[in-house]
Amino acid sequence: MHRVVALALADVVAFDLSIAAQVFGSRSEGLYEFLACGAEPGLVPTTTGFSLLVGHGLDAIEQADTVVVAGYEERSGVLPDAVTNALRGAHDRGARMVSICTGAFALAAAGLLDGRRATTHWEWAQLLASRYPEVDVQPDVLYIDEEQVLTSAGVAAGIDLCLHIVRRDHGTRAANAVARRIVVAPQRAGGQAQFLEQPVPSEPGGSLEATRLWALEHLDEPLTVSRLARHAGYSDRSFARRFRAETGTTPLQWLIAQRTLRARAMLEAGELGVEAIAHGCGFGSAASLREHLRRAIRTTPTAYRAAWAQSSGS
Repeated sequence: MHRVVALALADVVAFDLSIAAQVFGSRSEGLYEFLACGAEPGLVPTTTGFSLLVGHGLDAIEQADTVVVAGYEERSGVLPDAVTNALRGAHDRGARMVSICTGAFALAAAGLLDGRRATTHWEWAQLLASRYPEVDVQPDVLYIDEEQVLTSAGVAAGIDLCLHIVRRDHGTRAANAVARRIVVAPQRAGGQAQFLEQPVPSEPGGSLEATRLWALEHLDEPLTVSRLARHAGYSDRSFARRFRAETGTTPLQWLIAQRTLRARAMLEAGELGVEAIAHGCGFGSAASLREHLRRAIRTTPTAYRAAWAQSSGS
């Protein structure tokens, strides 16, 4: 069983820690073994007025396959040597290293983000960049996957990253099952903007959610901005502006992400040929599917299907 250990440092953001616990620690799916630890066993203060009791210290990280550093209130920029040594040791033996929100500061302090792209909460991105100039800080994305090291933006973006990890480990169907259990959208693309101009409509009935749901039901059809705009009852320009304000991405980028997700699920099912899958998810041709899959996850449909079949034992 893949063991996930979440590290709660002093003044931890309890919500960030609970994200890892909900995604990796639930008995519903039984995909991971999960535990939380602190710099040492005992009470860990949070940023929200209460303390958490953790039963494990840094020795738990020695047995981790994935280490998740939850966000914490960043003050001095100095971590105990024991913490940075534990993080470096886990990385050096090949553990996957993950940060949620300001947890990126701990990975940076351990030198694990040097020469890599990374992100954190938009409010703290400039401090991360100035304090650790060797890190390529990307302030306007939800999460970044650098293979062994993954970082997310603030707070709820940790949900997107953790679901991405489940999808990477166990496929789209498993990630969707977790998303349904915790009642969130199954995927927001990592490159989506952190700050949404209008995440909640300013007037009743102003959301484009109905049009997005309609589009998901018609992914196999030609979908243009004009067609989506007509469904929503807006001009093309107004629709595109409102769409980006609500989702942090353009209609075209959103469609490509949803079609890629649909293609991955169909490839995992292993029933249809690549050409049929390309048409079924709206890419139109096998060549187009190959190109979009290569851009999204750096692989081919055949290789993805073979890797999924091998990992699932089928």
